[in-house]
Amino acid sequence: MLELTMAAVSAADEGATAGMLMADAPSEAGAVLRVGRDKSVCRLATPDDWLFVSRVHLEFLCGPDGGWQVTWLRGSQADPSSEVRMTVGEYVQPIAYGGTVPLPRGGSGEIVVQDRTAPRSVNVGFYHEG
Repeated sequence: MLELTMAAVSAADEGATAGMLMADAPSEAGAVLRVGRDKSVCRLATPDDWLFVSRVHLEFLCGPDGGWQVTWLRGSQADPSSEVRMTVGEYVQPIAYGGTVPLPRGGSGEIVVQDRTAPRSVNVGFYHEG
């Protein structure tokens, strides 16, 4: 099972958890959870006017071994207007545009999509049952 929580945070409501969204999926091969602006395909959708987030920005995919990975999908722009990083404990790892990173089994952490032009972010917490 992969559990996700998402909070859209702007400078005005730093630390607020209002609007927290949650989604989960079983650890079965091919299971997918998506984060982005397109509510028709994303289980966790950000505000429509947050253009630093792509229609489908992050894709969490379960592999054949039950392990999950996250991919920062390439959008329509050659140069993205956001940065993405994953934090697990004290370890912070940037995720490359178009890059894929495995999630730790039996672990938790946070993936942050940071706007490059304004003090706002999308914070996606994850817990991957081992």
